[in-house]
Amino acid sequence: MSETDDTAPPVIGPTPGTEEVEKTRSGRRQRQKPMTPIETANKTPDEDFLNQYVKPSRSSWPQWTHPGTKAAYALSLSGPGDLCDEELDACFNLVDKTSGADYRNSSLGWHVAVKKKEMRSPDLRYILVKDADGVIKGFTSLMPTFENHEPVVYCYEIHLKPELQGTGLGTQLMGYLTAVAENIPTMEKVMLTCFVSNTAGLKFYEKLGFDRDDHSPRERKLRGGKTVVPDYVILSRRTAAGSTANPRQRRRQQ
Repeated sequence: MSETDDTAPPVIGPTPGTEEVEKTRSGRRQRQKPMTPIETANKTPDEDFLNQYVKPSRSSWPQWTHPGTKAAYALSLSGPGDLCDEELDACFNLVDKTSGADYRNSSLGWHVAVKKKEMRSPDLRYILVKDADGVIKGFTSLMPTFENHEPVVYCYEIHLKPELQGTGLGTQLMGYLTAVAENIPTMEKVMLTCFVSNTAGLKFYEKLGFDRDDHSPRERKLRGGKTVVPDYVILSRRTAAGSTANPRQRRRQQ
């Protein structure tokens, strides 16, 4: 992660998360809005993000043990800016290996430059799974954000090498995403996109309590009578706060 010195540097400017007051060009003071919980989370350093929002148990972090082979794997959390090119390339190659065919056969298509740019989005957080040699064998990436005006934690990716599939690791990684959503105030959902062709993935998410989201694309009929069936679905799982908030409360949280 990162190391901190015993002596903190002097604070320059307003403290994050508080209301800021600054002078405009006209010389008048203008009060700025306080940061939203999502903005606060996205500005939180990786180590603090892990402790405040992921809150993993000591038994599950920073090491995971394969239940069959008993091999140990290291878990770590980082933003894309702290990952080297080799690590990002390894994550990209894993996406291509496990989902590239689904992308190419879908209406979305497979666009290398677009995907690599997306994977460098500054507000993403990566949880990497590395073997004893430091080779990435799996990862998930998440982002606290707004989706259709709702505060959510979006699961951008979750991919595991075949030898790690069916071991419970995927459930553990998704549990971290759920924890982030539960620990950020006002957060309503965990959301993700899954290809319809990924039947194993759909069953996995259903088992974890995910349902088709209201904003997931639906079948539609064209004028000629042809029915267009979406090749992906948007799934979501509500948080405790999201389950109790009514629509008016949700609008006030934005």
